Formats: sequence, structure tokens, C-alpha cells
Amino acid sequence: MNEAIKVVQDRDLGSPLTGPFTGNEAIARGVWEAGVKVAAAYPGTPSTEIMENISKYPVEDLHAQWSTNEKTALDVAIGASFAGVRAFAAMKHVGLNVAADALMSFSYIGVNAGLVLVVCDDPGIHSSQNEQDSRVFASFAHVPVIEPSDGQEALEFTKYAFEISEEFDTPVIVRATTRLSHTRSEVIVGERVNLPPRGFNENSAKNVMIPNNARNRHPKVLERETLVAEALANSPLTKMEINGSRVGVITMGMSYVYVKEVFPEVSVLKLASSYPLSERLIREFCDRVDRVIVVEELEPVVENTLKIMGIKVEGKSLFPRTGEFSPEVVRDGFVAAGLLPEKIRKGSFDFAPMVRPPVLCSGCPHTSCFMALRALDSRVAGDIGCYTLSVVEPLKSMDTCVSMGSSIANAVGMAKAGTETKPIIATIGDSTFLHSGIPPLIDAVYNQANITVFLLDNHITAMTGGQDHPGTGKTLRGEETARVDFTKLIKALGVEWVETVDSYDMASMYQSLREAVEFKGVSVVISDRPCVLDPQKIKGQPFTVDQDKCVACQSCMNLGCPALTWSDGWHEGRHKVEINPESCMGCSICAQICPTDSIAV
Repeated sequence: MNEAIKVVQDRDLGSPLTGPFTGNEAIARGVWEAGVKVAAAYPGTPSTEIMENISKYPVEDLHAQWSTNEKTALDVAIGASFAGVRAFAAMKHVGLNVAADALMSFSYIGVNAGLVLVVCDDPGIHSSQNEQDSRVFASFAHVPVIEPSDGQEALEFTKYAFEISEEFDTPVIVRATTRLSHTRSEVIVGERVNLPPRGFNENSAKNVMIPNNARNRHPKVLERETLVAEALANSPLTKMEINGSRVGVITMGMSYVYVKEVFPEVSVLKLASSYPLSERLIREFCDRVDRVIVVEELEPVVENTLKIMGIKVEGKSLFPRTGEFSPEVVRDGFVAAGLLPEKIRKGSFDFAPMVRPPVLCSGCPHTSCFMALRALDSRVAGDIGCYTLSVVEPLKSMDTCVSMGSSIANAVGMAKAGTETKPIIATIGDSTFLHSGIPPLIDAVYNQANITVFLLDNHITAMTGGQDHPGTGKTLRGEETARVDFTKLIKALGVEWVETVDSYDMASMYQSLREAVEFKGVSVVISDRPCVLDPQKIKGQPFTVDQDKCVACQSCMNLGCPALTWSDGWHEGRHKVEINPESCMGCSICAQICPTDSIAV
């Protein structure tokens, strides 16, 4: 694992990276060093940059791609493993839900060449719809999960995961978190290993999970747990630090860093893996201390395992089950345990932070879409994307949002319930539509639902930073490729009423939506306008406000555009609007809705 290492500053290994690595960059480096030949992912914060950085390594070393969704990405990696080369997939925690079907079966099958899946959890819900703990999923799937605590470990654990995968015939999950993914640290890097392909393993009893084969594989999966647990317990990735017998802390991942920062003198068992656990190692550590405390973010996965072993342990009685840990949170837990003194906090800040709700960008093509939806007084089933911000003021025109691709099927359910008097509209972005919106649209047509689907095509995966997808006509490496024609695709699914409208043409937008909701059956409106920021910033001539004509009616302010502000002296009764020329993208939407024609170029 540590052969041929060199310090980052001295390397000449063809790496695209310079300076300290983020956790995601280190994972990408580990993938490259491990000799991976095929890597696939679907973008999702905080995991997105892993695949973006993998794509910077030479194309002759490995194939790297964006897939339409996380299950497809994992299936691509599984296929590469079947073919005998090391394979990799990456996703955020909710993406694991999408990939779960493949993971559950592949856990039984096992690998040919090594397969590693990096899953990035989001404690604190910085950019997600929930706060799930992927360690629970790993246990459910009987798949080992290892947890690095810094950039160096992110690289080494990723490489070691491939060794575990091949030695024990199992896929392996490397669990990162938002803090690890986006924190920088100095990393020691190594050379790439080039492994000969293993070739396809002609073994249908192992590769094909019909019931009889699955029954035979299940006992092997359970046997594998014990073997992997001992291997991880004996690996250099697991550390036992004895500094006295009064108290011992069992921890892993980023929590280890916080424990060492606030309580450096405590005895610590730093686990490389939270599943599977070696009972021998756990008991050996617990026998050496008088009191055992588990420090782990989110669910009490390790704590509950120790309780099942009959070990007296503390954990979630001291540390929260929700939110992201920090040195302060961990210290407060040790204070509550009576192990550290209350910290004296000097001084205080006597001001309230400015309330600044999240808004769509200046010139965002989604803004006009939701202005039109609000004017229709429709029931809007929303989806995952930048446009989810329309749930808050001032646009406030989205009623539901569940998960990727849910909007269309949710709208079908509303329509079939027969209780809604408003027009039922599902909004979904172009990348999300390709991810998981096509099957529910087929369902809507098949079951003759009376709904309108509003496909918000901004030509990119905008929310995660501007990644390409099959609708952009470019691959991850920027190569030209086939581009999905949404109109042809939607008509091929059986939709009879389809119309495309420019998002910046407010009159056409309103008219198209009115006609769509009047159509009996499934209708689709495609709003067509590229994102103003990705892949490049699109900036037109900024607009200005004629102060003499402005009557401060707030029609333009209801857009929530960051470029629109109140002029100086508004608090004295002069409620005039101004446009910041640096922020204005020249989209003209505010000018189109101004009733006094006071906004112009």
C-alpha cells in the first residue's frame, strides 16, 4: 500500500493536480494509482469532483464517464469488473438509493477484478434532501465500508479498498463526508500500478443470480464478513492508541480528527471500517479501559454493534444523532460526559446575521418558468435541481419535492387521486429527466394521466457545477457525441402534445403553459435556454431603470433576481428599483414584466 511513495511537491507522475489535495482529489488520485481502467459516476455534491478529477488523468490509462444515473454508473463498473479490469463508481449518499438494486445482487456475486464504490455522505444536509448514513446501507448489503479521516487516508484507503475487494471477492464502499471531500491537506502520492486484465470468469453459478445460485452464494457472503473484519482489524489502517485506562474512545473518519484535536490525551481505537467489525479487536480495546465512548456522526452504527456484543458503551447520549460534527460539537460531548471542563467563552457578538435566503442566479432561465407557474395557480410537483429554490419566496410556486425523478409520478398520483381542482404540473430538469424521469413519463402516458410536464432544459447539469450529460452532446472529457433530442424522445414515448419555448420569452411561456394545461392527457412544455453560468458565463448588455418612470410596484422584485435592488433612500419613502450592472446578465425578463416600461437597455 505504501510502496514507491513520494511527497506531493517532488512528484513527476503525470498528475493533473498541484498543491494540497482535497479529499475528492485524493480519492481520484487513489483510483488512478490503483490501476483502475473504467470509472463512472453521476454528479452529486459532495462527490462530484471525484470524477471530474479522474477525467484529468490520461485517457490511455482509464476510461472515465458521466452516466445517466447512479445505478447505470455502478452497472458500468460491474461490467468492467466482470471483464477483468479494476473498476470504480462514485456517488453521493442519496445516489446509493438509486444504485442499491445492483449493489445488493453484486454483493452476492462478488468481483472478478476489484470494484470500489465511493459514497459521499452529507452530515448537516448542506446540499441534499436528507441526512442518511451510508454505513447502514453497507451493513444491509453485506458490503465492507471503510472510512478515511483526511486526504492522505482518502488516497490510501481507496487503493487498499481494491486489495480488499480482490482478496475477499467483494465490492467495497469507501465512505467520505462533505468535510473530508472538500477539505485540503498535504498528501503523499505514489506510482500507478498497471495490472494485466484477468479476462472474463466463465462461471455462471457465480455470475448469474438465479435463486439456486443466490442460495449457494449467501453463506459465502456471511463467511466473508468475518474474514474481512479480521483483515481490517490487522491492517495498518486501524490504529489503537493507549494513553491510560480511564476512558477509551472508539471512532472513525473525520470524527477521529476532532477527537484528537479536543482530547489528545485520551485512548483511542481508530477504526478503518465501521462494518464489518472485529469483535476480538473491540473486546481487546474495551478490556484495557474503564469507560467506553463511541464518537460517530449520524447513526449509532458502531455503538449499537457494541451493545449487541454486551459491552457497556456510551455514544448518542452524549453526541447528537443529527447534523455535522465539529471540534466544538465533540468537545461539548466530552464536557457532558464529565471528561473535559466547561470552556470559558470570552465576549460575545451582539448582532444578528442578515437573513439572506437562497435565490436563483441573475438571468436564470428557470425564473420565468416559475413566474408563469405561479400565475397559473397550478399544483406543482417539483424535482431535484436548482429550480427547487422556487419553493421559497419570492417565486414560491413549488408544492412538493421528494427525490430525483419523483415529480412526474407524483403528478400522476395526484391526478389519479381525483381531488385536485388546480392544473397539475410536474417540473423536472434536463439532467434529472434523463436520470430518472423517462420511466414515469412512460407511466403517465400508459395510464392516461391528465398532467403537464414542464421540462426545464438549461443544457447542463447546473446544480452540481455544470457537468455534461447525454442532452449536451459532450462526454466527460469534452468529446463530441450523440445528443438526445428531447422532442423526438418525448414523442416516441407517446406524448401527443409537445411544445418548446424560449425561457426568456415571457409571453410565449405563459401562452404555451395555458394551452398545455387545457390539453386532456399528457402534455409537455420544454423551456429551452442555457444556464447563464455553465459551461460558460453568458452575459448580455445590462438593463437600467428609469427612476422617473419607476413606481416601485415590485413586479420586478418578485422575480427574486439578485441584480435587482432598492435604490438609496428607499427607507425614506422613495421606493425605487435599481439594477446592479455587474450582476445583470441582460436576460430582459424584468423589462418584459414591468408595467410602466421603466426598465430598458
